[in-house]
Amino acid sequence: MKNIRNFSIIAHIDHGKSTLADRILELTESVDKRKMVDQFLDRMDIERERGITIKAQTVRINYKANDSTEYVFNLIDTPGHVDFTYEVSRSLAACEGVLLVVDAVQGVEAQTLANAFLAMENDLEIIPVINKIDLPSARINEVKEEIEKSLGLKAEDALLVSAKTGEGVQEVLEAIISRIRAPKENVGEPLKGLVFDSIYNQFRGVITYLRLFSSSLKTKQKIKFMATGKELEIEEVGIFTPELTPTQELSAGEVGYIITGSRNIGESKIGDTVTDAKHQADTPLPGYKDIKPVVFAGLYPIKGDRYEDLKEALEKLKLNDPSFTFEPETSNALGFGFRCGFLGLLHMEIVKERLEREYELDLIATTANVAYKIEKTDGKESEIRNPSQIPETNLIASIEEPYINATVLSPPEYVGSIMEISQEKRGVYKKLEYLSEHRAQLTYELPLAEVIVDYFDLLKSGTKGYATFDYELIGYRKGDLVKLDILLAGKVIDAFSSIVPKEGAYHRGRKTVEKLRELIPRQLFEVPIQAAIGSRVISRETIRPLRKDVIAKLYGGDVTRKRKLLEKQKKGKKRLKMVGQVEVPQQAFIDFLKIK
Repeated sequence: MKNIRNFSIIAHIDHGKSTLADRILELTESVDKRKMVDQFLDRMDIERERGITIKAQTVRINYKANDSTEYVFNLIDTPGHVDFTYEVSRSLAACEGVLLVVDAVQGVEAQTLANAFLAMENDLEIIPVINKIDLPSARINEVKEEIEKSLGLKAEDALLVSAKTGEGVQEVLEAIISRIRAPKENVGEPLKGLVFDSIYNQFRGVITYLRLFSSSLKTKQKIKFMATGKELEIEEVGIFTPELTPTQELSAGEVGYIITGSRNIGESKIGDTVTDAKHQADTPLPGYKDIKPVVFAGLYPIKGDRYEDLKEALEKLKLNDPSFTFEPETSNALGFGFRCGFLGLLHMEIVKERLEREYELDLIATTANVAYKIEKTDGKESEIRNPSQIPETNLIASIEEPYINATVLSPPEYVGSIMEISQEKRGVYKKLEYLSEHRAQLTYELPLAEVIVDYFDLLKSGTKGYATFDYELIGYRKGDLVKLDILLAGKVIDAFSSIVPKEGAYHRGRKTVEKLRELIPRQLFEVPIQAAIGSRVISRETIRPLRKDVIAKLYGGDVTRKRKLLEKQKKGKKRLKMVGQVEVPQQAFIDFLKIK
């Protein structure tokens, strides 16, 4: 056990985590050279296309140290984007140490800080690794200073590496042995294993990933999942090489997988503790705190008969990614679907894309929104995740919206631009710190609803791409908010409802009705499109009716004959306007939601 090392690689997005993992796999000859490709541990097509890590991946590495001692490394490569912080936190619970990768050009960034603090909370050994030292613009001494000032880690402990060329990677492997502690020996304690991930395989059923803290696991052994109380027999136990490789036994301190043949997705919960069915542990491992989604949107199948397929796909995907939630909902415009909760807009985009690719579904996502807390005039409180659920304006006493603590890191010359953007988004300035002459850190409190619309895009364009952004939820605050309804021919269309700040309601309403006038086809009668707050209409556009030329067959005679026909047509239009239904094709909804 003293020769086992469990560690993760953490960093800000695009600082070279996956490239460093590639070099470690090459140097230790863990992967056949013929099979080796860039971003080897990024298994999904979306990860390779976008150049980002979405799912944490595990691999077991055998390494012969300089003193000829054989070591076993369990490496977990983690995502770097703020939306996937939950993946990182789960990985860290299975480790004793981390490699904190920092780009030698870009320096300490927002997610570098967030991930480093996560490692500190888990009491893990942190080894700073300054990557991309081969680049001409590398700022090694300044980045060391940033690491020391912002993270409190000793600059002289930082390792200098070029993951691209392989320079310094051997020193990283030796540092893992000398600086990361071996797993704690819990001799004589009953079996305890932490479930940190799981996937569903259509041939094998549920495959559970776990880290063993005590005792051992063998095939044919009867185990119990402590949270669900389910007892099952192990069909296969194994390790990641990185393919699933069966072994005779999995011992304390090791990371591996088990297959029980179960096809019930609910039996293997992430964060659960696995114990022996006969000699059970008294208390489970701490597991993970429940993650709360912050962005909500509706997902609907474009073909209504695929509703059950979507439900099954969501259940299977949730096994692999427990950080999103879903519950059934219906829409007058879109039919049957699910209201889903996500950790951010990128998370929402990735989940939708995975559902479409992996389960061959065609989906439409409604406009993303946050959860609001409503206090009614009768004193009752409720949480609203869908704007269409909001009661009438005269029944609302107050609306509370979620706020975040936002950390923005940027070169000092863009501080003014960041302040301007943040103030426009109703931000509250907290503090400004200079980590070095090249790096400033701004802290703002912002409404989450403003951030999920376009804050990050404005930040990137306002700082020429140099700013980085991270946030954490800090609670709910009362705001001057109103429900904006969109009416077609006097009827509210629930898919277009939204909650907006009162001061920006007119502008939002104006833009919405203008865009809908372009998208909705003309009817046989005049159709008014209105934006309203309660019973007060704040903006209106009109779709002109299709018109038949009823006087085309008249080629002469008295003008009264023409008038008679036009008056008859006018009465028909008036009656149709009273009883006619506005036909809005689904494509109009899809185009509108894409624009949003």
